[in-house]
Amino acid sequence: MRPSLLMLRIAFGLLASWLIASSASAQTTPPPPQSLASQAVLDLRDMDTTADPCTDFFTYSCGGWLKQNPIPQDQTSWSLYSKLEDDNKLVLRDILEMASRPGANRGSSQQKIGDYYAGCMDEGTINSAGLKPLKADFDKITAIRSKQDLAEVAAAIADDDVLFSFGSDQDFKDSSQVIAEAGQGGLGLPDRDYYLKDDAKSKELLKAYVAHLQKTFELLGDKPEVAAAEAQAVTRIDTALAKGSLTRVELRDPQKLYHKMSREDLQKLSPSFHWDAYFTKVGIGSVQSLNVAMPDFFKAMNTELDKEDLNSWKTYLRWHLIHANAPYLSSAFVDENFAFYGKTLRGAEQLEPRWKRCVGYVDGDIGEALGQVYVERTFSPEAKQRALKIVKQIEAAMQRDIESLPWMTEGTKQQALVKLHAVANKIGYPDKWRDYSALQIVPGDEMGNVLRARRFEFDRQLTKIGKPVDRGEWGMTPPTVNAYYNPQMNDINFPAGVLQPPLFSAHSDDAPNYGDTGGTIGHELTHGFDDEGRQFDSLGNLRDWWTPEDAKQFEQRASCISDLYSNYVIVDDIKINGKLTLGEDVADLGGLTLAYMAWQDETKGQKLEPLEGLTPEQRFFIAYGQSWCGNTRDETKRLRATVDPHSPEKYRANGVVSNMPEFQEAFHCKAGAPMVRQNRCKVW
Repeated sequence: MRPSLLMLRIAFGLLASWLIASSASAQTTPPPPQSLASQAVLDLRDMDTTADPCTDFFTYSCGGWLKQNPIPQDQTSWSLYSKLEDDNKLVLRDILEMASRPGANRGSSQQKIGDYYAGCMDEGTINSAGLKPLKADFDKITAIRSKQDLAEVAAAIADDDVLFSFGSDQDFKDSSQVIAEAGQGGLGLPDRDYYLKDDAKSKELLKAYVAHLQKTFELLGDKPEVAAAEAQAVTRIDTALAKGSLTRVELRDPQKLYHKMSREDLQKLSPSFHWDAYFTKVGIGSVQSLNVAMPDFFKAMNTELDKEDLNSWKTYLRWHLIHANAPYLSSAFVDENFAFYGKTLRGAEQLEPRWKRCVGYVDGDIGEALGQVYVERTFSPEAKQRALKIVKQIEAAMQRDIESLPWMTEGTKQQALVKLHAVANKIGYPDKWRDYSALQIVPGDEMGNVLRARRFEFDRQLTKIGKPVDRGEWGMTPPTVNAYYNPQMNDINFPAGVLQPPLFSAHSDDAPNYGDTGGTIGHELTHGFDDEGRQFDSLGNLRDWWTPEDAKQFEQRASCISDLYSNYVIVDDIKINGKLTLGEDVADLGGLTLAYMAWQDETKGQKLEPLEGLTPEQRFFIAYGQSWCGNTRDETKRLRATVDPHSPEKYRANGVVSNMPEFQEAFHCKAGAPMVRQNRCKVW
């Protein structure tokens, strides 16, 4: 599904997912992974015991894993999470291959996921089809006769986020209702800064992007000199839209993202775009108001509509149509798309196998249909109950933490407790599965299935407008190896995919479970009270429930964390943008602190003995450290430095433990050691 603007910014609180659209010839089926149920949450083989935990805890916890797990050629980074996701894909592949075998016993969901997967795997048919599946949309662009036609054609391919993003979202000031929402978008590069920075590396990447544009237009049949001019036209428009876009740090402020206005006011804001035609074409002709998240962006868009000639806009539309669909087309387009977005931008060395991409596409487009089968096969009621128990214990720990905070006044504490008690816990999978009966999946029509699935989801989102919010809906599919908090829903969500070894096991001793998944649960819960989440109340409304003094106290403590992380180097001379990563860094520290409190409560009165030569306290922290085992290519490090609100894995480990006196005690670290900060940061 297309997440709301707010979810895009903060809800995906655990880690970033970096998917590369790629293609490869069919490969032999790899052996199935070791039974996930039998894997340990903490593995001593992953450690480097020659390293001093008080000097570099990340290397001590993960040194062995890093040596044993080099980044695969088809990946841009490789971590414990991505390895689990890779193993998970083997399970999903088996489900999909079984579902792709036509038979009388296939249900509707199995038919859809099976036929989608089989069509995606049929590379020969895809190559033979060429650009035919997009002919109707290209014809619409060709038929444009004036700028008045742009709105209607943009609406026809609106699910590609052409020009701007459009969908639905909860009303920031009335979280019980869904409203229409328009926001910035329409860029071919991952962020506005790629167009506007003037350092040597940024200029090099922008030049490579222009070259990619030209090659893509040549693949569409344009002569080199024509394609070169077209590439320049797209870059001009992209750059103008980038200048009108908010920065990643600005996007972290929800106060900057709520500008509810009438459709008449929107028309006045951007008079050269025919909004009535757009709304009618996308099927919401009667909508009277919406959230215009970034008004300045639409002013910039309007300026460009007036400035650029019609042919340039038609070129821009052609580019975004092919850009959105290149990963699903014939090999020439897939290869060129990967050459830039995979190799140049992220550093991958080779294409992913086709089966991996196809698994990902099914999960992305009809993931709850796939998730039903996945949950039946992999997620036990015992695992769900064990995870829910830890959630409840961490919530209880947070209540005690709030009640004992020396810097928060009583009135604000009571409001915080009301919000805490209202948090909804979603574990494993939705209570009600999504209905895909209206979505047509046709055997042997991969591109058509992609287009229909994309439009199905776009229409599903627009159908919500003017209706009450469905608080049971999920923003991630059950197989996803990730988790998130949604401040507008005030819920924490843990898909079945993330609740399995080596991250979590119903059969493990408590210390690693609480150090790893407990830290994740605490992380997501803390997002409700970080620099963004704290601006929403218990119902998910954007409302200031803090006293000015309490807000000031919070900001002072949060700035300690921001200042600390801003001194960590990511790659070359690029440092972490501590203002961008603030919410995640606060959640990491607060989450593990809460997990430690909950673990102590769970084991209170028990006589805990060392296991495998490690004390229970050490096992708790090592499990946390191992949750961040991972390597990242330099190209992707640069990308993440610009767009990712998460700090690199090394600092998510070291930055947290260096602020916890419990860690110093567990490993008997001396004062002044690198992992012992003299002036510790603490919010929660």
